[in-house]
Amino acid sequence: MTPPSAGSHWSDLDRPPLNVTALRRGLIRPGSLWTSLDVVARTGSTNTDLVEAASAAAGKAEGAVLVAEEQSSGRGRLDRTWSAPARSGLFFSVLLRPGAGVPAERWGWLPLLAGVATASALSRAAGVDTALKWPNDLLVTVGEEERKTGGILAERTGDAVVIGIGLNVSLRADELPVPTAGSLALAGAQVLDRDPLLRAVLRSLEEWYGLWRDAGGDPARSRLQEAYAAGCATLGRNVRAELPGGGELVGEAVAVDGDGRLVLATGDGVQRPVGAGDIVHLRSVGGAG
Repeated sequence: MTPPSAGSHWSDLDRPPLNVTALRRGLIRPGSLWTSLDVVARTGSTNTDLVEAASAAAGKAEGAVLVAEEQSSGRGRLDRTWSAPARSGLFFSVLLRPGAGVPAERWGWLPLLAGVATASALSRAAGVDTALKWPNDLLVTVGEEERKTGGILAERTGDAVVIGIGLNVSLRADELPVPTAGSLALAGAQVLDRDPLLRAVLRSLEEWYGLWRDAGGDPARSRLQEAYAAGCATLGRNVRAELPGGGELVGEAVAVDGDGRLVLATGDGVQRPVGAGDIVHLRSVGGAG
C-alpha cells in the first residue's frame, strides 16, 4: 500500500475520522433526546449552520447534532475565533427547544449545564480532571498550570437554543494557538479516541438536560446549581471581571446565584453579581496561584 503523502487529508494516522454510523447507532434511539447526527468534513461554524437550520421554514427538530471534523470560522464568546487542526478535537453543536415548560429567563442556564455535562463526561470517559471557569470555559491541568481546553457558546434563535462545544483532544504543544491553551492529550488523558468521548458528552448532556427540563429549569431543584458550583474553579478565587462596554470589577468569587451570575465580594464589602464579562483568575484567596 502506498503511504499517504504529507499533504494528504488522511496523513495524520493518529487522528482518524469519526465513525458517524456507529455514533448514530449508539445515540439515536426511541426515547432519546438525539434525533439526528451529521458529521461534515469542514464548515465555517457548526453553530451558524445549526442556527440557520433551526430558523428555516421547516425548522430542525430538537436533538439535532452537527459535528465538524474541522471548522474554519469557529466562534467563542465575545466574538473570539476558535481554530484547530482537522480531527484534533471535537467541534459540534446541538439544537435544544426547552418549550413552554421552562421559563425563558432560565434558558441562560443552558451553557452552564453544557459545561457541567461536558466536564463530568470527560472526567469519567477520559480519566482527566476537568474544571469549569465561569461562565463556560473548560480547564485542565498541564504540568502545574490551568489551561483552557474547551469552550461553550449558546445562541438563541426563536424558540430554540443552539449550544456549540469546542474541545481540544489530541492537540500537541507545537499546535497550541496560544500558550494558555491545553488539550486532553497534554493533560494526560487516558482516552483520546473521539468517538467514545463524543458519545459520553452527548449522553451526559442528555441526562442533565432531562433533569433540568423536568424541574422546569429550576437550577436548585435539578441540582444543576450545586453541581456547577462544585466543579467551578472560579469560586474561591480573586478575579477581575472585565465588563461589557468597558470597566472592571475586582473581588472574590463567592457564589453562582440562581440566575447563573457570578457573585463577587468586592473590597467595599458589597456582593455584586456579574451577568456577563470576561473573568481573569488572579490568585486563590489563601494566596496560592
